[in-house]
Formats: sequence, structure tokens, C-alpha cells
Amino acid sequence: MADDLSTLRARYDAVVVGGGHNGLTAAAYLARAGRSVLVLERLDHVGGAAVSERPFPGVDARLSRYSYLVSLLPRQIVDELALPITLRRRRYSSYTPVGDGGLLVDTGSAAATRASFGSLGAAADHDAWSRFYAMTGEVARRLAPTLTQPLLPAAEVRSAVGERAWRALFEEPVGTVVRDTFADDTVQGVVLTDALIGTFAAVDEPSLRQNRCFLYHVIGNGTGDWDVPVGGMGAVSGALRDAAVAAGAAVVTRATVTAVDPATGEVEFTDGDGVSRRVGAGHVLAGCAPSTLARLLGGAPPSPWDEPEGAQLKINLLLTRLPRLRSDVDPVAAFSGTFHVNESLTQLETAYAQAAAGAVPDLPPCEIYCHSLTDPSILGPSLQEAGAHTITLFGLHQPARLFRADNEGSRTAAVKATLASLNSVLAEPIEDCLAVDADGRPCLDARTPVDLEASVGLPGGHIFHRDLSWPFAESPDEVGRWGVETAHPRVLLCGAGARRGGGVSAIPGRAAAMAVLETPSPL
Repeated sequence: MADDLSTLRARYDAVVVGGGHNGLTAAAYLARAGRSVLVLERLDHVGGAAVSERPFPGVDARLSRYSYLVSLLPRQIVDELALPITLRRRRYSSYTPVGDGGLLVDTGSAAATRASFGSLGAAADHDAWSRFYAMTGEVARRLAPTLTQPLLPAAEVRSAVGERAWRALFEEPVGTVVRDTFADDTVQGVVLTDALIGTFAAVDEPSLRQNRCFLYHVIGNGTGDWDVPVGGMGAVSGALRDAAVAAGAAVVTRATVTAVDPATGEVEFTDGDGVSRRVGAGHVLAGCAPSTLARLLGGAPPSPWDEPEGAQLKINLLLTRLPRLRSDVDPVAAFSGTFHVNESLTQLETAYAQAAAGAVPDLPPCEIYCHSLTDPSILGPSLQEAGAHTITLFGLHQPARLFRADNEGSRTAAVKATLASLNSVLAEPIEDCLAVDADGRPCLDARTPVDLEASVGLPGGHIFHRDLSWPFAESPDEVGRWGVETAHPRVLLCGAGARRGGGVSAIPGRAAAMAVLETPSPL
């Protein structure tokens, strides 16, 4: 990978717009098949949102700054591209503090999990929990293998998952299903957070976009497990970059694509020196968001109401130690899984209503986990020896609209409210555990949707590029296709905005490559 353009060809079989993990995946598959491939990336590095960075000056901690866990990346893709990555399973699924106690879901001990439900007075919900996740597990087992195949018709998917699961996950709002299944407000909220991560929606919204978000959170690799990438998320995108380059793909950074001609496949871009250049392409694969592609194709920009809108506050922290809890639960167990903060159903609904009305929620719901408990390699030896840990916080219901007028001021207010929310469930303020960088500043890095839009090119800061779609054909003409096609035969989506996109999955990148390889390269 280099910015040296002296070897740039006049024409490629495929030009990939954007060097995120999906673009790199498409490039690797196509280059391995003997196609000439050029990847053009606007930033000075590839990986998009799937990167590791050192955000704190003078501190030897390499954090997964944006995306941080892996569930949807199929083992098939890892094997086909021979990716040297390791994903570690987390023993504890989640911990939710409630008063001086809490709910600990221990995947290694059904008895401990049952006892924890009982301690909340929610013993009856444990059996309902087991039945509910047995159902989602069966859906995952049946649906996950289809994600790397051409699109199936909805009727075939319905038959495969069964009528009960189809009604619960694909037809009724997930909020209704959860209320009918569980009695306890905290348990209801823990289940429903998977429907709201990165999606600004009410749990009962008729559009069912919250259902689609929930589905993608529970079907990954047939288990729904969310695993820790050893070495950080940069190890995943780095392996994909290496696979693409080793196969012969050319990767150019600091290359800003400015236009795509859908008729000829010609791609215009500005290089790192500000020089305008053009290359021809048999196919153009867009790893950028669909709304960005629309602009590159010369279409009218979408109205503000049609723009994607992210809805999350991302905070990375480096701690000198884990904070104390109010309960007697081991902090290692509590923080190594997903630590739910003020995410009961009632709290989620209140926060959504406040955000929809234009205000940062009074008590922002959020969830955190500690990467370094599962994978200490992201910390330097001295930090490991001192007992330091990283914390990743994902705040829900904080849409881009809250930050448009004054991102700096609104970010400060949102961080303050979110840390206060976290502190409300701890035995000590999180600030007492914060490390400081070489300049004496707290090791805290916060990113709003507006920040994500500016730094990694996500329109509206939407981590899925746009609302997620069902992972099957919704019209007869989609059956047997790959979910990446556009109105222009030469132009394909290969990013998170494709059907079956979202998350660090590489599924759209592979799908776009398969669609290209099924057809001869246009002249």
C-alpha cells in the first residue's frame, strides 16, 4: 500500500471506492480470482471504522476506537481468505447493576444465571429467557449460513425458521414480543438493547427497523456470540488489507473519489497532492454509504429528512483500575461481558422520548465492556503490569440531530450526562479511575455521530450506513441476486449499506465480489 501513483493503470477490472473492511474484502476476493483491482481510500490508512488507534498521547494503549466486537464475520470468509485473526469468546454475556445487586448472565453456569435472576425477584423470567434464546439460537443456526449465499425468497426463510419465530422476530414489533415474554422491567431492557444499538427507534415502531437490528445482533455465525478480536479491530482490517495486497490488489490512500460515471465506469479522484485523476473500471464497487454513492453518481443530494442518522455516543476510556461495584459480583466478571447501564425498558423508552424531543436524555442508557480483560495485548507491558484496563462505552439514543447545531458543546453535555449515568450504578465515580496522558489530560475519547461523519465518512454518523434491511429478498427480482446491485449494471454496493450489511462482517464485500465474478467484465 502506498501513495505512489507512478504504477497507476489506465483501467482496472474493478475499482473499489473506500478501503473499509468490506472494500478490502471485495478486493481480496477479486484479486485472488485474477481480476485487476484498485482500492481508493480517502484517509491516510485503510480499515474505515474497523481500526485500532492510540488516541492518548504518550500512552501505549491501542484501542478499537469505533467498532470493537465481532459477531457477523462468517468463519467461511476467514477460511476462504486464510485470515490470520483470532476471535476470543467471552465467558460472561452481561451484567446489569440494579440497586445494590444485579443480573449476571454467565454462559458457563446455568445455575449461577438462574440464581442471579432469582436475586432480582425475576425467577420466572429465567425460564422464559431460556426459551426465548433457544428460539433465537435456532433462527441463527438456520439463517447464518444463508448470509454468504444468493438471496433467498422470504417464503423460504419463513419456512426455515418456523411460524413462531417468524411472527416474533419478523412480523410483530420486538417491544410487543418482549413485553409478552418477560415480566421484569430490567430483563425486558437487557433483551431490547440489541434492537437499539446504532438504531434510533422506539421498541414498538411499526417500521420494524428495531427488529432488523435485533436480528443481526443474534444471528452471527449461527450463535449470536460477540467475540473479542485479539490485537484489536485493526488486526481484522489489517489481515484483510494484507490478503488483498498479497493477491495483487493496488491500494491507494489519500485518494478522494469525486465522481463515478455509471455508463463508462470511469472514476474521478483527487490524490494526496490535490491532483485530479481518472481511471477506468469494468465495475465500480462502492464501499461508501449509498447516500454518498448517490452524490458520486451525480444524483440530487437527499433531503435532510432522508439522510441516514446515527444515534450513538462512543466513549473510549483508559482506567488505572476497574471501578468498585455496589454488589459482591467480581468486577472482572461484570466488565468482561456487556455491562448494561440504566437500560431497563422504562429507562430506554424515557431516553428515546427525550431524544426524539431534541434533548440529551437525563439518564442516558449505555453499555460498556473491557477489551483488555479478554485480550491484554492491546496494552503495553507497563500498563498491563500496573493493572490498567480499557473501557469501551456505547451510548444509546443520542442521535445526530442533538449535535448538529453545536457539536462541541453538545458533546461536552452528552459526555457529562453519560458519565453521571454510569456513576449512578457504581460504588465510586469512574473519574477516580481514569488514567492521564502524557499531557496530564484524562484518557477519555468521545465521538458523537457528527464526529463519526467527519472522521470516517459515515453520513449522519450512522454505523450501518443506513437502516438495516432484512437478510433475504423482499421482491421477486432480488431472488438469487446478492443484495449489492444498483440501478447501474457496472456499479455495485460493497459496504454496510448493502442488503445483509452492518457490523464488521465482510459479507457485503464478499457478496459484491461474487456478483462481479458471475459476469464478464464490461468493455
